[in-house]
Amino acid sequence: MPQVSKIRRLNADDKEWLDRELISRGFSGYSELETICRDRGIDISSSALHRYGSDFSERLDRLKMVTEQARAIVAEAPDDEGAINEALMRLVQEKLMGVVMEIEMAPGDIGKIAKAIADLGRASVSQKRLAAEVRQQVLNEQQERLEEMRGSDGMSEDLEGRIKHILLGKK
Repeated sequence: MPQVSKIRRLNADDKEWLDRELISRGFSGYSELETICRDRGIDISSSALHRYGSDFSERLDRLKMVTEQARAIVAEAPDDEGAINEALMRLVQEKLMGVVMEIEMAPGDIGKIAKAIADLGRASVSQKRLAAEVRQQVLNEQQERLEEMRGSDGMSEDLEGRIKHILLGKK
C-alpha cells in the first residue's frame, strides 16, 4: 500500500490554509509556495504540491461545471417538488460512498465523510418534510377557496364535485 501523502497528513488548519493558498495563486508558483510552507513549519516539496494542486484544480473545475449545469437545469426546468434536489443528494451520496471505498484516508477523514453522509440524510428528510408541508398548505388553501365559493353563489353539488376533482384530486 502506498504511503499517505504529507498533504493528506496535514492538520485541518494547515490543509485549509494550503487549499486557500493554492486557489489564490491560481494553482501556480509551487516553488514559492514550498518556501512559504517551509517557513510555516510544513515540509512539503514543490513536486508534491504540484501533484496535489493539479488534482485539486481538476476537482474544483468539475465542481464548478456541475454547479453551472445544475443552475442551468433549474433555470430551464423549475422543480417545485424537489426532484432535482433529491437526485442531487443521491448522486452525492453515491460519490461519497465511492470515495470511502476507493481512497486512502487519513484517520480524521472517515469521520468527515460520515458526517457529510449524515448531513445529506438529514437534508433529504428535511426537504421531503418541507415538500409535504407545502403540498398540504396548498390543498388547505384550495379547500378554503372551494368552501368560500360554495357559500357565495349557491354552487351546485355537481360543479363542486368537478372543482374538487380538479383542485384536490378527489370526488
